[in-house]
Amino acid sequence: DMSTNVKILDKISKKTSTLLTNAFFRLIAYLKRLLFPIYLFPIKLVTYTAYYLVKFTLKFLVALIKLTGESIIFPFRSLKNLIKSLLLLLLGIYIIASLFVILDYLRTQYGHYGKFLCSFSTRDELKKSVVRIVGGYSEGSGFFIESNQILTNFHVIANEPSPKIILPNGIFLTPTKIVGDRDTDLAIIYVDERYPDLVFPLPDEVNLYEEEPLISTGYPLGTSLNGAATSVKGNFDEYRKNKNSMVGYLQTNITIVKGMSGGPLTDKCGKVVGINTMGLSGLSFFISADWAKLLVPTFTDQHIKKIDVDPTKSPEDAVRAFYTYLKARRMQDGFNLLSNEYLKNTSFEEWTNRFKDILDVDVFRSERYQNTDDTAFVKFSTKNWVDNEAEVHYYEGTWVTVPEDGVYKMHEANIKEVNNPTWVWFYE
Repeated sequence: DMSTNVKILDKISKKTSTLLTNAFFRLIAYLKRLLFPIYLFPIKLVTYTAYYLVKFTLKFLVALIKLTGESIIFPFRSLKNLIKSLLLLLLGIYIIASLFVILDYLRTQYGHYGKFLCSFSTRDELKKSVVRIVGGYSEGSGFFIESNQILTNFHVIANEPSPKIILPNGIFLTPTKIVGDRDTDLAIIYVDERYPDLVFPLPDEVNLYEEEPLISTGYPLGTSLNGAATSVKGNFDEYRKNKNSMVGYLQTNITIVKGMSGGPLTDKCGKVVGINTMGLSGLSFFISADWAKLLVPTFTDQHIKKIDVDPTKSPEDAVRAFYTYLKARRMQDGFNLLSNEYLKNTSFEEWTNRFKDILDVDVFRSERYQNTDDTAFVKFSTKNWVDNEAEVHYYEGTWVTVPEDGVYKMHEANIKEVNNPTWVWFYE
C-alpha cells in the first residue's frame, strides 16, 4: 500500500510538473506574439484587450441568462425546491433590509457614512481641550482657535477686565489682551502661553446634513460643578439668519445650560461648526463657525471692560487698586503698592506665592476708616482654585497706608476671614 501511494504521488507530481511547464512555455509564446514585432505592440494590446473584454462579457451574459433560467425553473421542479427557494428569498430580503438599517444608523448616528471611522475619540479630545473661563461676574467655556487665542461668547467676559482661563489639567492662565464684538456676542482672549495641541480651528464653510448628529461641549453650571467638561449630543435642525442679525445661527435639539456658553459645537469628527450661545429646554442656538471666522479679524477692545484705578487719590482708592491688581494678576503692580517698611519682610517671589491659587477678587467696599487720614476699611472676597475646585472666601478689615513717591502704599493690614456671611454683611 505504501509503495502504491508513493507511485501515485510520483505520477501526480510528474503530471503537475508537465502541466506547469507546458503552461509556462505557452505563456512565453503568447508574450512573444504580443510583443513582436514591437511596432505592432500598441495595436495588439488594444485589440487583444477589446477581444478578451468582449469575450468575457458575452460569456458572463450567457452564464447569467442560464443562471436566471435555472433559478426560475428550480422552484417548480419539486416541493422541496420550492421550500428552499422561499427560504433563500426570505434570507435575501432580511439581508437587504439589514443593510438599509445599518446605512440609516450610520446616517443618523454619525451624520454621514464617511464620518464613522473618525468619530471614536472625538469626545475625549474635546474634554481634553475645552477650557473654563471664570470671572467675578460670569463664568463660561471657550476653546483655542489658535495656539494662544481662545474664542468665547462676549457675554461671558462682559464687565470682566481679567477673566481667568482654566485648562482641563487645572492650570489657569491670565489674559494679556481681550477683543470682541458685543453685537455678535463673540470675544477672543489672548494668552502668553501657546497650546498648539488644544487648537480646534474655525472652518471656512459649514455644511451639515439633515438631522446630522452634533456634539456641544462646555462646563455646565461653571465652577459650581467640578470635573471634566460635559459633552451633549443632539441633531442639527435648521440654519437661521435674519436681515437684522450680523451672524448666522445653527438650531439644534441640544439643551445647553449656563456655563456652557462659548464652548464648541462640533460634528462627530470633531470639526467645529458652531459656538454655544443660548438655549432652552430641547432647543439651542449656536453661532455658525464660518461666520465667526469671518468676523474675528474685525474684533476690537472698544467695549471691553478696562481696569481703572488710581492709588494716588486716597487710602481707599489705593486699597481698591491693590486688590484689583490681584484680581488681574498684575502682580508686579500690586507688589509696587507695598510700602518700603512692608517690603523688609518679604520678597516678590514669596509675596506672589501667597496668591498663586487666586482666580478672582471682588471688592464690595473700600472706604475711609472712621476719622483717620491713612486707613481704609475693606470688604472683599476671593475665588481660589484648589484641587480643581473653586473655593470662595470672604474677608474684612483695615489697611493702614503711607504716602510714598506720590502714591498711597499698603503698610499694615488687619484683615480677618468672615465665615458664612449673611446677606446683611454685603450691604451693611
